[in-house]
Amino acid sequence: MVERSLPSNTFVPNDTILSNNDSQLIILTGPNMSGKSTYIRQVAIISLMAQIGSFVPAESASISIVDQIFTRIGLQDDLSVGQSTFMVEMVETAVILNNATAKSLVILDEIGRGTSTYDGLSIAKSVAEYIHDSPKLGCKTLFATHYHELTQLPNNLAKAKNYHVVVSEYNGKVVFLHRISIGKTDKSYGIYVAKLAGLPSSVISTATEVLIQLEEQSKVPISTKSGDEGRQLKLMGDESVILKKLVELDLANITPIEAINILFELQGKANAEY
Repeated sequence: MVERSLPSNTFVPNDTILSNNDSQLIILTGPNMSGKSTYIRQVAIISLMAQIGSFVPAESASISIVDQIFTRIGLQDDLSVGQSTFMVEMVETAVILNNATAKSLVILDEIGRGTSTYDGLSIAKSVAEYIHDSPKLGCKTLFATHYHELTQLPNNLAKAKNYHVVVSEYNGKVVFLHRISIGKTDKSYGIYVAKLAGLPSSVISTATEVLIQLEEQSKVPISTKSGDEGRQLKLMGDESVILKKLVELDLANITPIEAINILFELQGKANAEY
């Protein structure tokens, strides 16, 4: 469907290699709008098509039988039963972890994004490790994420591999090549996408400055496995004025203008504190 909606010969096909022996968990990183979601969804669809006896859109394919296909994709809430977007995400993740088997196919798109950065990163890392290590799981899994810290997981998980969507940067412009390649990336280009969407230049400029500061301060190693003695480094010290201000923010009742003003205020405090 995606290919037919594009101009002729512009769709980029990609190989997929998943194996319970050595490539069971794929950590897929790459920018917004680069095609991660399309890529992981097509793997699920092609697996289903093959299983029901259909032709599949590939030059060649060797596709194993799966007992179930589980997906955690998209953002939605279910307010009629009191479930927020993040609660729905966690419920769906719980269903996967409690019901998948070693013969299942699991497609995960952005686990942990509905809460704070460290909460989300902690959950995403633990979910990936559980799928890899649990005796009843160890199933073929595609895990798309913007948490670049997760690309450290293959250092400790024998059957985990890093893949990324290739991007070309030239003269300040970003070109999404939609090609999947082995290895990791460390940029999401979210601010570039925000610029394409038409956010005011002052917002883009401020966001870029804040991003640079945060990247310099938040080198978060997660190379140790959950339960190991290694501890995640804090973004800021315990006595940080900036941290205290962030903790006190009421995010549910703050306006965009107020948020920008607070960012300017925190930027000034950061210059004084660091």
